[in-house]
Amino acid sequence: MDCEDMQMIISEEPNLSERKEGGKRGRKPGRKASNEKIDIRAKLERSRQSARECRARKKLRYQYLEELVADREKAVLALRAELERYRLWSSELSESRIPNGFQQLLEETGFVKQEIIV
Repeated sequence: MDCEDMQMIISEEPNLSERKEGGKRGRKPGRKASNEKIDIRAKLERSRQSARECRARKKLRYQYLEELVADREKAVLALRAELERYRLWSSELSESRIPNGFQQLLEETGFVKQEIIV
């Protein structure tokens, strides 16, 4: 191969540093088609719908948690009342008195058997 053949081969190969205009990736500025605008509008509408659904789920989750907290607060109040009742009973028992409702509790739990009068 002589020098002329080498130059012909080199001139036929595309220059790697140069790129064709059509070979670029990404969006082309100023070339929006109407179907792309429709796609963007559909995408925006889907996004809005998704946001609405997310807010609705969040609202339901907060309502559920508020109800759960309210139920737990009621349970805590009931347990505090029961604890106070047991404290009163304990103080009355230490003074050798039978408190009101204590006999019924013993019967319900089975510590004292009810006598059946015939």
